[in-house]
Order: sequence, then structure tokens, then C-alpha cells
Amino acid sequence: MSSPDNKKTEDSYLDQSLRPLTWEEYIGQKPIKDNLKILLQAAKQRGHAAEHILFYGPPGLGKTTLANLIALETGRQIRITSGPAIERVGDLASILTNLSPNDILFIDEIHRLSKQVEEVLYPALERGVLDIIIGKGPSARTIQLDLPPFTLVGATTKIAMLSSPLRSRFSGGVFRLEYYNEPELAQIIKRSAEILGSDIHDEATTEIAKRSRFTPRTANYLLKRCRDYALVHSKKLDKQTVRDALSILMVDDIGLMEIDRKYLNVIIDKFKGGPVGLGTISAAIGEDPSTVEDVIEPYLIQEGMIERTPRGRTVTKKGFEHLGFDFIEK
Repeated sequence: MSSPDNKKTEDSYLDQSLRPLTWEEYIGQKPIKDNLKILLQAAKQRGHAAEHILFYGPPGLGKTTLANLIALETGRQIRITSGPAIERVGDLASILTNLSPNDILFIDEIHRLSKQVEEVLYPALERGVLDIIIGKGPSARTIQLDLPPFTLVGATTKIAMLSSPLRSRFSGGVFRLEYYNEPELAQIIKRSAEILGSDIHDEATTEIAKRSRFTPRTANYLLKRCRDYALVHSKKLDKQTVRDALSILMVDDIGLMEIDRKYLNVIIDKFKGGPVGLGTISAAIGEDPSTVEDVIEPYLIQEGMIERTPRGRTVTKKGFEHLGFDFIEK
């Protein structure tokens, strides 16, 4: 019997195996791919490291995958870290001094870098040097270390929290990843099913795609859980099997999960559809305000279920009807 740790390792391996290895395998985000191909090809012809690049957008859309593709296309090593992991200037210095020429440094959630770390990063990006202060007080002195040329690829889900000086250093381009449509998600699901060795029916593919919240990461997660259900119950991965599996996961026909419906129910039942403040909602459903604002609400807004107004959150007519309530006119 597999232990929880083994299961986690297996899922992590599967997630890696589903990542595209070429531009052709990477589905969607065509404008970004076209721009990156030119940027990387030009850098290759000049014999230089590619200019620094920033990706931003909601989680699960492929920012890390694009960073890995850049490394694969340039034939260079990629060093992956995150903003919260670089706590001190020494952490950044250790990473930068261990890079080889033209390597890729990928920093996820780059908006969470501390101000002190950012200040050290600026000369590294602009002039390829690392300024290190040795000592304190009047006896302190600065030494400069030359760094190998490298490409920084940053990723963030909150570009507004990225400082203007840091954002301006991404001379290669700042690219926003867009949500996926159902046909694109269906292509991703079919490709992932082939890699997983699962024979999935076309109708089942469509069923998963329309519940995937416009996000490839969610699509692959739902596919794996449906595959598990089909395996345990010795069923084909068809439309009915997918419906049964997603019913157990409490994912409804448009991808709303239990917490989404709880959110809507609270506003409708307790506050007559709103408006109601974020703090009140988070207390009522037992979730942190940042989780409500960053995880729950974006998809509900996209689906037209709620509106954010100056007076608070309100549930729309579509939100009322989706849960089977009569709409309350304001």
C-alpha cells in the first residue's frame, strides 16, 4: 500500500511528465509563444543570453512551464526558486554566483522579494555585477563580483505588488497569460490522457474541459481524479464516469466547488444577496480574506455570479438562478 509521501511524490512526477517539452506541445498563449520564439532566436544568433522576461497572470496558466520551455529551447540549465525562499541577500548571492553562462534563473512569486534583496538584484540585472557590503559602520566596504550573463524569468500572480523599478528591468518583455477556452483545454486534456495511458472518450474530454475553470492545472487535476475513479470502479473513461467522479469531488456543471457554493449561499441566505463586505463574508464561511479575494472570487466574477461594488459584494441574477433561488431585485 502506498504511503501518503509516496502518493505525493507520484503526483509530483506526473505533474512534471505532463509539462510540454516543445513549443508545438504547448497549447494556447499563441501571442506570447510567437514573441518568445523571436526573442530567443535573436539572442541565440547574437550569442548572448536572452533579455529578462516577466510573466504574470492567475495561477495555473503555465508560467512555470514557459520558463522550463525557455531553458529547453536555449539548451541551458534552469535554476528554480521563489520570492519567499530568498530571505536574505546572501541567499540571492549564493544563487547568482553558482550560475553558469547564459543559464536561466526562474523566480516564482517574484513580487514577494524583500526590498533589500531587490536592491541587490538591480545591478545584477543591469550590469552583471553583485555588490556586496563587508563589515559595518565606518569600516564597511563594498566589493563587486562579476556575474556570468544570465536570463531572469520572473513570474507573479500579483503584478500590482511588483515595484516599478523591478518591473522596468524586464527588458525582454512583460507578458500577461490569458485564461484558456474550452477547445484549448480539451486539447490539453487529450494530450495529458495519452501521457497517462488513459483512453478517454471525446464527450468525457469536453465534460472535464467545461468544468476546468479555464485553467490547465485544474483540467489536469480533474483528469487524474477521473482516471483514478475509472480505475477503481473498472469503468471506461466516458462521459458518465466523469460525471460520477466529479460528483464525488463536488464539482458542478460549470466548475463551481463546494466552497464557491458556500460563498454564494452565505450572501443569499444571510444577506439577501448583498451588498456585504469582504471581512463579513470571510468570517461567515471561515476563510481568510485573502483566500476569498484571490482564490474564490475571481472565477465567480468571470462567470458573472457576483459583482464587487463600492458597498460590497453582491450576487447577480445568474448566481441566484444557478443555486436555484428566486432573484431578489434591489
